[in-house]
Amino acid sequence: MDKESYFVSNFKNKKIGDDGAIIKNHIFSKDLFCEDIHFKLNWMSIRSIAKKSMLVNISDAIAMNSKPKYALIGIVIPSHFSLSNLKELSDGFNDIADKFGIQIIGGDTTSGKKLMISITIISESKKPLTRKSLKYGDLVAHTGILGYSKKGLTSLLRGGKIHSKHRFISPKLRDKFIYKSAKYLRAGLDISDGLSKDLSRLTRNKFGVKFYKKLSKHILCSGEEYEMLVVFHPKHKNKLVSIAKKSKTTFNIFGKICRGKYISICKEHHFN
Repeated sequence: MDKESYFVSNFKNKKIGDDGAIIKNHIFSKDLFCEDIHFKLNWMSIRSIAKKSMLVNISDAIAMNSKPKYALIGIVIPSHFSLSNLKELSDGFNDIADKFGIQIIGGDTTSGKKLMISITIISESKKPLTRKSLKYGDLVAHTGILGYSKKGLTSLLRGGKIHSKHRFISPKLRDKFIYKSAKYLRAGLDISDGLSKDLSRLTRNKFGVKFYKKLSKHILCSGEEYEMLVVFHPKHKNKLVSIAKKSKTTFNIFGKICRGKYISICKEHHFN
């Protein structure tokens, strides 16, 4: 068992296991965004760092077919940050909050050596989309074209530069597609740790996956894509393809749920 799974297993609660916890018609989700783990300060502007930290958290809400309403932000502020740096941070948070109609209602700050951002998103949904309703014969698909995020990260790690609109810096969320298609989906989550790893989370050691074609390790292990991984009954295929087309979303049906046990082929991203 990896360290992340072990740690989570110590908390016995049926609300754990999705992109967020469902409390009545509210969804509570949280992600960390940490310097030298998720980003380096010389890779992105401070404003872009704040914007991405909001986007990756909002992605969890969208993945559960919920509308984000409120945000709580906790920050470890490096001692060398100036007031101008803090203004860049707050501007980045506000940029995304305004775009998605979110109110930033509080949080906490402390000082430290590196920039650490923790965001809690409170969202609402009448019919949350979870990871827990798979059935044999269901089709499996993902939105978008995977691999660009890993390519961008590799370039940065080698000392290169990438455009400020590159997916690694500015992920494109699939809210229009999910909100229109959720009623036709059986289960889903966003692809944050790579298709292979998130597929193993979706199947939960209870199902296998029959791939229609071999996917490269580059595609399977590209993390921080924030595309959607979804499962649905075959009868809804045409409807979902139509919704994808109308929302200008690339929709790739790559396999189906079968008997067996799917195991991720990728390294863990969070712990060494």
